Amino acid sequence: MKKIIPLLAFCLLYLCSCRKDKKSAIDQKNDPVAKATKKDTANSFLTEEQTVSFKSEKPSDLVPDGYEIQYDTEGDLNQDGLSDIALVIRKKEDTLAGRKMIILLKNTDKTYRLDKTSDTVLPDEYNEAGYKMYDPEDISIEKGELSIHLYDTGPNGNQFSRFKYMNSDLILTYIETYNMGAGSHSALYYEPMNGKLVLETVNTMKEEMPSESKTFHLKKEKYVFDKTSPEDIIRKVYGSVNDE
Repeated sequence: MKKIIPLLAFCLLYLCSCRKDKKSAIDQKNDPVAKATKKDTANSFLTEEQTVSFKSEKPSDLVPDGYEIQYDTEGDLNQDGLSDIALVIRKKEDTLAGRKMIILLKNTDKTYRLDKTSDTVLPDEYNEAGYKMYDPEDISIEKGELSIHLYDTGPNGNQFSRFKYMNSDLILTYIETYNMGAGSHSALYYEPMNGKLVLETVNTMKEEMPSESKTFHLKKEKYVFDKTSPEDIIRKVYGSVNDE
């Protein structure tokens, strides 16, 4: 009889534990936040931080822990009649780290959802010596286009880029650069989707400052916001022209 009682107690504890684990699994399965976090992790969005991809009325709710909003702009980006938001975010404790840009599309219920994320569309904010690469910097949404304007009177020059939704993809449509160097000024105008590249040079060594413009027809390219680095593309097109 003494052996039976401990055995019965063990069985009861085991059954209670199984029921508790089963209930916990069911609750987690039906939890919308848990679902969103699992889905977000699968999409590898900001995997180094806590992920939150559920919709929210506050854009700041979709910014991961440890990050702060540096720049923001609002406008109808996907042309559905609703005002969307683009955010540039950076780590609070490490402003020298690479920045991210996220696109929040507005839903009909006035909430926002995360649609696009890019780790590459913006260059590093500071160089190795700790100096700001571009100043000022500006982002805007106008007439269904996202514009990124970076200014520098130094060696980096100005860099402007534009993105537009085509179906469900946010596509690079235009890049423009302007540089002032010793003896000349140069400009680049590039339309990747059309493959059109225009290079202009102004000779500042001569009093009349003559200018020269060359047009090139390159292979048509489709660059998506998520993986695009305008700086890499600029180097690529210059390289392709120099190889000709």
